[in-house]
Amino acid sequence: MIYKINFSSKFKIANYISLGFFITSIVFIFFKGLNYGIDFKGGTLIELKVENQLIKIKDIRSSLKSMNLGDVNVKEFGKEDIYLIKIEQKIKNNNNLIPEIKNNLIKKLDADLNFRRVETVGPKVSAELLKSGITAITLALAAMLFYIWIRFEWQFSLGSIIALFHDVLITVGIFSILSLEINLSIIAAVLTIVGYSMNDTVVIYDRIRENLNKFTKLNISEIANISINETLSRTIITSATTLLALLSIFILGGEILKGFSFAMILGVLIGTYSSIFVASPVLKYLKVTYKTLEKEEEKIVP
Repeated sequence: MIYKINFSSKFKIANYISLGFFITSIVFIFFKGLNYGIDFKGGTLIELKVENQLIKIKDIRSSLKSMNLGDVNVKEFGKEDIYLIKIEQKIKNNNNLIPEIKNNLIKKLDADLNFRRVETVGPKVSAELLKSGITAITLALAAMLFYIWIRFEWQFSLGSIIALFHDVLITVGIFSILSLEINLSIIAAVLTIVGYSMNDTVVIYDRIRENLNKFTKLNISEIANISINETLSRTIITSATTLLALLSIFILGGEILKGFSFAMILGVLIGTYSSIFVASPVLKYLKVTYKTLEKEEEKIVP
């Protein structure tokens, strides 16, 4: 099915919206910062289940506060009887910390407690994980840039990289705005978003290149419209099926997978949008024509 939607008429307003979200994301990332999880900040994470009894969060928090553990965060984790405790561990090399916390909670709360999950990350390891995460995202973007530079002309490369930075920064910016936790699973989601967004952009760019040679008398806006409409069925089907799977994980996968699935849902929506309304308009602003392709081919062929 071939659609006949005039996408190019909406490029300008879409770009203003994108620029607004992009700048807002940068402002929040730099001034508010990111809510790093235990993976990157270090400390101890405990998933606590209270057996056959209801306990208020404030009681758990006050019990832990008396132990002078530093910054302690307690919140409900899915069900009413399950809590997630995050502790900024100030006491180093204390192998008895978890038993002490458990004994203190049992004594103060007078309840049967089950520590379902305990994760402890030291400051050195967390710093290395953060550095590795940033390096992974940087290398992924660099690899995509190298691939597109070889695969297409430099104008196409610039458009795809702008779209990638747009997707990654806005996704991370939304996590900053909503104070959602950034951990290793979110880094994995961001890397997946990079691949997904690039795949969608390459499909549209391939069709634009074909149509530039096919419709030599049309301008780039008209070519972009034709190309986007020709690939729109594929884009909708791919995005819709991916979103169905991600929504299932988000709803049924439990609290542990909520952050990852939410990041992926954002990435699919933003990536699909950017391949149409960010990557394609760049070609229009750079005034790409079929002559652009001929000049690049002349440089390659001696």
